[in-house]
Amino acid sequence: MSKELELIFDFGSPNAYLIYKALPPLLERTQATLTVVPCLLGGIFKSTGNQPPMMAFNGVAGKLEYDQLEMQRFIAKYDLHKFSFNPHFPVNTLLLMRGAIAAQNQGILEAYLEAGLASMWEQGLKMDDPEVFVETMNAAGLDGQSLLESTADPAVKAKLVENTAAAVERGCFGIPTFYVGDEMFFGKERLPQIEEALTG
Repeated sequence: MSKELELIFDFGSPNAYLIYKALPPLLERTQATLTVVPCLLGGIFKSTGNQPPMMAFNGVAGKLEYDQLEMQRFIAKYDLHKFSFNPHFPVNTLLLMRGAIAAQNQGILEAYLEAGLASMWEQGLKMDDPEVFVETMNAAGLDGQSLLESTADPAVKAKLVENTAAAVERGCFGIPTFYVGDEMFFGKERLPQIEEALTG
């Protein structure tokens, strides 16, 4: 019986892109099932008192530069050279994340994730713009207008809030956060530990 790997996810984190793209070989090796849990990173930060690294470590000499070095090492290791930092960063991901809930309800989350991640971290699009959102999803073969309309559904909004609150309750303070059972792992650097947990 395969184990489940849960990923607490928001498009707004560049590390969420990197880790999602790096996961397939691990999932293949471990035969684990990936469950993506759409949450709102801003809500997690607000509830936990956390801040984006650019703010939290801005006054620490060398820290942000080292983070960039680690990111480049990760990109090289996993051959993720399509990655490009979004010029509109930070992008408000409320629309995208509500869309993820709607896509999950429709059984098209994987295709939606691929489209959203490419638009944010390869194409550098302003995905909090509803017109850009619709055009992007249409170009990916999805029904952009239907997804946009679904983001206004009170049930969709409530589910995103519920997911976010539940993640915080479990101890999540940032993204990407993983769970293997009750074991929590934070950050893209934890892949070896995650693999051990899935195979142990």
